[in-house]
Amino acid sequence: MEIRKLNSLRALAALIVFFTHFSDITNWLGGMLGGGSGAYGVMLFFLLSGFLMSYLYIEKGFNKDNIVRYFSARFARVIPLYLVVVLASYLLSNNGSSVLYKIPDTETLIAHLLFIYGESVLWSIPPEIHFYFIFTLFWAMSKNRTGYIYLSILAVMLLLFFTNYPRIYGDINGVPYNLFSVLRTLPFFFVGVMLGMNYRSLTIPYYLRKHWFVLTLGFIPLLYPAFSPINSADKVRMWLSYEVLLVMSSVFFCVVFLVPDNNILLANRFGDFIGKISYSLYLLHMPIIAKVNQLDVSTELKLLLSLLLSVIAATISYQFFEKPVANLIRRKVSNRPNSATRPA
Repeated sequence: MEIRKLNSLRALAALIVFFTHFSDITNWLGGMLGGGSGAYGVMLFFLLSGFLMSYLYIEKGFNKDNIVRYFSARFARVIPLYLVVVLASYLLSNNGSSVLYKIPDTETLIAHLLFIYGESVLWSIPPEIHFYFIFTLFWAMSKNRTGYIYLSILAVMLLLFFTNYPRIYGDINGVPYNLFSVLRTLPFFFVGVMLGMNYRSLTIPYYLRKHWFVLTLGFIPLLYPAFSPINSADKVRMWLSYEVLLVMSSVFFCVVFLVPDNNILLANRFGDFIGKISYSLYLLHMPIIAKVNQLDVSTELKLLLSLLLSVIAATISYQFFEKPVANLIRRKVSNRPNSATRPA
């Protein structure tokens, strides 16, 4: 069963990242939408990722055939476009071009291909891949040991807290913490997993399912440093703040569980469209903004051009590369004989 609202949440996440980067690069509105606030869009992506993995797979049998389908679907969704962007960035960087992302040497290329860390927006792909493997551990526990999933999440969260995570600065034997972005993103993935596990079984009283809960999305801009009513340094902590985790998780819960499925602000064709192209939009918008910013035109026109060109590029990428390649991979896997029909 498709949860249509999630398309619009995915679209919102991509647009938050887009407007943040545009604000940072062009100083639009004095940079009020920037300052690293795109992190809140990425947090939504990670909440969605954990939720969907759990919602789609946790009740399926943990067997070889389902595991193959799971990894092939995840691979088809993320890896092909990522590899094209990484390899193109490496080739262009070595030819003196900065059209895409800076991957100037073989060591950096290998780090991207092994999902150790990523340049610019590519940083978020390695933890996403790590999540795929972490989820299989939860999935293995789901049939008879579901309680161990919650216990494992609690144990890891306590360990992160008492070892002073999440944090960015510092090192482990000389290796900087910020290379291990999975450590600061795990809590959002965990929350998504737990909510996905309970989406079907949790009964929400009818009197709580109200359209006005969509207004909770307004708490996200209140987390932005420029708009936050919080006066302490906590307002710029973002990934380093468990309070931010609480707010983002609460907003996600309200939208997914309390807003009716037919809410016009979340269930509409625009949200469906941007949601579908959101991954391509996320990976491709930065170079486009940088190029448009070189034009001698007003900032408002730069905004319109950047958004239009980013959407066009993302649509072309989705229609003619991302979607066909994903469908090809899925067909290859679906045509593979499963263990029940394969001759002994």
